[in-house]
Amino acid sequence: MTTTIDARPDAAGRPEIAVADDWCRAYARAHDENFSVVSWFLPKSLRPHFFALYAFCRWTDDLGDEAPGDRLAQLGAWERELRACIAGERTASLFVALGRTIDQFAIPDEPFLRLIEANRIDQRTRSFETYDDLLRYCEHSATPVGRMLLYVLGYRDERRQLLSDATCTALQLANFWQDVSRDLAKDRIYIPLEDMRSVGYDEAALRSGIVDERYRRLMRFEVQRARALFAEGAALEPLVDRRARTDVRLFRLGGEAVLDAIARAGYDTLSRRPRVAKAKKLWMAVSNGVRMKVGM
Repeated sequence: MTTTIDARPDAAGRPEIAVADDWCRAYARAHDENFSVVSWFLPKSLRPHFFALYAFCRWTDDLGDEAPGDRLAQLGAWERELRACIAGERTASLFVALGRTIDQFAIPDEPFLRLIEANRIDQRTRSFETYDDLLRYCEHSATPVGRMLLYVLGYRDERRQLLSDATCTALQLANFWQDVSRDLAKDRIYIPLEDMRSVGYDEAALRSGIVDERYRRLMRFEVQRARALFAEGAALEPLVDRRARTDVRLFRLGGEAVLDAIARAGYDTLSRRPRVAKAKKLWMAVSNGVRMKVGM
């Protein structure tokens, strides 16, 4: 992949905002996520902004995970493109859409730069010694995303940001526990090494794909940590506009569904990747959308 996103230009040589929005929407929908980044229940006026933010976040992560060649150099080039976008230089569809969102909601630079830095960390760090080390990583890889979305929803206060941080960290952890084998294939271990040692498990056993009572106990512990963060972050839901509440709730429910899938698999995330069935996703979306509409 490259950091250049081609777009159909208008007569002035710049992509029209409608073209940019179409590109971001198509890009978002082309990726298989645990839960849709934008539900049917989000106000139409906000959907293009959610898609633009998602497109930036996903493209940044793909650079850090999949780009051939010198990823650090490509992330550096990506940061320069972001800074140019912030300064008003926007020629690619993603940055046309993203720039409009940044301007309209006065989103600061920090969350975007933190996300790029998270992908730099991934190039330099293959494992994390402690849970606190992992949480510091999540402050770059996960919490910036929630804060971006809060800005679009019109919230800038610390209380909502901290609750969002809890949910986003829990989502990141749920993905880590779901993707243990995928991450190993990239030579990355997100399970804190101190946690493995606490149950008598080690990196050699992990790389050998050994699923025994030690591993199951380890995963059960990590899943409970994520559940506690989801429970903490749930307090955000009544604090956001009713029109966006379903989407905020679905982010949490999607992550909790991943944890449930891990539990149903007997906490074995090495033999195969636990997944949430599409029927389950649809049921959660519809049932929770109805609940919001009738005021439950």
